[in-house]
Amino acid sequence: MNKTPGTSGLILDEPLLWEKGKPGRHAMSIPSSDVPAAPMDESLLGAEVDFPDLSEVDVVRHYTRLSQWNFGVDTGMYPLGSCTMKYNPKINEKHAATPAFAAAHPMLGDTHIQGVLQIMYELQHFLAEITGLDAVSLQPAAGAHGELTGMLIFHKYHTSHNSRRSKILIPDTAHGTNPASAALCGYKAIPVKSNARGMLDKNDVAALMDEDTAGIMLTNPNTLGLFEQQIREIADIVHAKGGLVYGDGANMNAVLGVVDAKKCGIDVLHLNLHKTFSTPHGGGGPGAGPVCVTKDLEQFLPVPRAVKEGDTYRLMTDQSQSIGRVHGFHGNFGVLIRAYSYILSMGAKGLNMASQLAVLNANYIRAHLKDTFHLAYETPCMHECVFSDKNQHDYKVSTLDIAKRLIDYGFHPPTIYFPLVVPGAIMIEPTETECKDDLDQFIATMKRIAHEAEHQPELLHNAPSRCKVKRLDEVTAARCPCLIGTAQADD
Repeated sequence: MNKTPGTSGLILDEPLLWEKGKPGRHAMSIPSSDVPAAPMDESLLGAEVDFPDLSEVDVVRHYTRLSQWNFGVDTGMYPLGSCTMKYNPKINEKHAATPAFAAAHPMLGDTHIQGVLQIMYELQHFLAEITGLDAVSLQPAAGAHGELTGMLIFHKYHTSHNSRRSKILIPDTAHGTNPASAALCGYKAIPVKSNARGMLDKNDVAALMDEDTAGIMLTNPNTLGLFEQQIREIADIVHAKGGLVYGDGANMNAVLGVVDAKKCGIDVLHLNLHKTFSTPHGGGGPGAGPVCVTKDLEQFLPVPRAVKEGDTYRLMTDQSQSIGRVHGFHGNFGVLIRAYSYILSMGAKGLNMASQLAVLNANYIRAHLKDTFHLAYETPCMHECVFSDKNQHDYKVSTLDIAKRLIDYGFHPPTIYFPLVVPGAIMIEPTETECKDDLDQFIATMKRIAHEAEHQPELLHNAPSRCKVKRLDEVTAARCPCLIGTAQADD
């Protein structure tokens, strides 16, 4: 396949709904009211809202055209590093939309939701088996929420041992939300620098770990896409000082069926179901960040949790040492069903193969682009590889220019300028769902852009040039966003 997926075909313009509407248009016919009119206190109404009058055709075409401006994983390759934006089978969406699940009220008694509780109970079991840990809470609503839950468990654990610790170790290759999650629980984040190979050195951890440190939060594989090879030694150092090891499991897509978190020495681990286990990812949700723990920490998990007594399932709430509820009702249940469906349909061998293919695809891209773009670290990667714009500096071309030019060729840009330890970072995660043809097309496009950077840099400086919206002034857009449209702003 020699062509790129970019197109210069039909691009429909679309005005704001206020500009589109005309007085008297209606989108539906409302039957006459059979309830007598009653006066209302005008002070309760507030200022009148000027909603546009629109027909059904106006509304349908408006949102259809807006959707056609979007790029999603159903449109093409979405190589956002550290995010696992992979294609997810639609069968899992179908199961989550089953009326008996979608309409189940969260306040129904246990006897009326045995099927729902069975799914929760079995999903807890699956996630425990996958990670090697002993107990699971499904409540956290996303990865950072899982981190916060993990830090609350750290705090509860140390309090139960009459210990008040004030610090937490966080590597420079951890996910960016880790320090914030720790700070919310009163911990001061102590940075740990990675070594020349992009990994933690056990001696650096030993030098920082003391009896005032609650433990360490590490992402493994880390945000450079590298597996922390000294994880066991690091865990032993932390445990020897009475601390705990938190594993950020956002990158579990690389190690399913390969790594046993408990044997690595991890005490608490969160999973991003919306990254690893089939959920539409992006746009602020939905998400789920279940937390898995060792047996010693099970008593601190949030409640309620699904348990089985004989042939009956129930929600357990009587756990005196629990950190309490961290989410309304029982977590984002629709996401949990998608993950449950994904795990059942894939099976152990399928999940393991998914990780193997994710690692293979990332290393395939790494091998084919390492002579074109500067490779930050020579160590073979896991699920993602990190390049930089160092080779393009002489041509006055930046990482942002490269990312914008990719849009012209029909690809969503990879993650850029993260992780911060790599200046001008270009982080690429192809996931396991992209075939070799698609990878080859992406690689060829990246090489073509590198050639343009050397010989026609203006093409990159002016990119994107084929889209509905050209390059934005991102700084002004972030600092002074216009959220209501020009007509209203002028008023």
